[in-house]
Amino acid sequence: MPLKTAQDFDQDLLILFDAYVHGVIDRRGFLERAQKFAVGGLTAVGLLAALSPNFALAQVVPKNDPRIKAEMLDYASPNGYGAMKGYLARPANASGKLPGILVVHENRGLNPHIEDIARRLALDGYMAFAPDALTPLGGYPGDEDKARELFPKLDQAKTREDFVTAANLLKTRADCTGKIAVVGFCYGGGMAHALAVRLPDLAAAVPFYGNHPAADDAAKVKAPLLIHFAGVDERINAAWPAYEAALKSAGARYTAHQYAGTQHGFNNDTTPRFDAAAAKLAWDRTLSFFNQALKA
Repeated sequence: MPLKTAQDFDQDLLILFDAYVHGVIDRRGFLERAQKFAVGGLTAVGLLAALSPNFALAQVVPKNDPRIKAEMLDYASPNGYGAMKGYLARPANASGKLPGILVVHENRGLNPHIEDIARRLALDGYMAFAPDALTPLGGYPGDEDKARELFPKLDQAKTREDFVTAANLLKTRADCTGKIAVVGFCYGGGMAHALAVRLPDLAAAVPFYGNHPAADDAAKVKAPLLIHFAGVDERINAAWPAYEAALKSAGARYTAHQYAGTQHGFNNDTTPRFDAAAAKLAWDRTLSFFNQALKA
């Protein structure tokens, strides 16, 4: 059965689901408030299931694709949680060094969708590395609800250092050109912004609908930014004018696109919030941006 689309759901239900996804309300709170949308034989539990990811149906590059060489790596993060893991994907037939892209997940850890994103980037000629922020809590648990419950338990100061370390590890690998970029989604979009602030030698950063840094941090951004916004995403979009003004004042290089009518998470093809046309346009722009920053 094909995935439903955002148009199949009431907008207020989508906003409620977004609040649940981001920890504003818990599962019980979602189910209680979603009950009023459960009509025509549906239940609140059924609505939650319909809105939740279907990883198998949306997979683009299979794990065993012979064009890809992928593996889980352990890495030391002395300024963060100490011992971390990440998923590394490269083209199987690569000869010579490759540019690197750090892939930062949403607020559920390294789930199958993010692994798939890494494999997609590998097919485009990159070495993609996707750390799992949930490593110190046992790693992505295989269940989105459990992952969502674990995520607030992380010490975000340590987790930021885990991603900084991962970026430096990628940059200094013997099989990397030394040019690296970052792409992140939702929580990962915020982390992509944070890494653009922290890493002056970053070649490019692409945040998808992520929280913005403090305006004072804009002066530290040296990498060019390509920023993607959903059309219906007040929680994220409200903070953009102030940060954009700070980027302009700092002389930062950035391009921002807002995709009309789309929901937060529109690039994630495992859920009904996915918008195929907007996602394709945003991803094409992203690949072109990376090509210019990392391969030109």
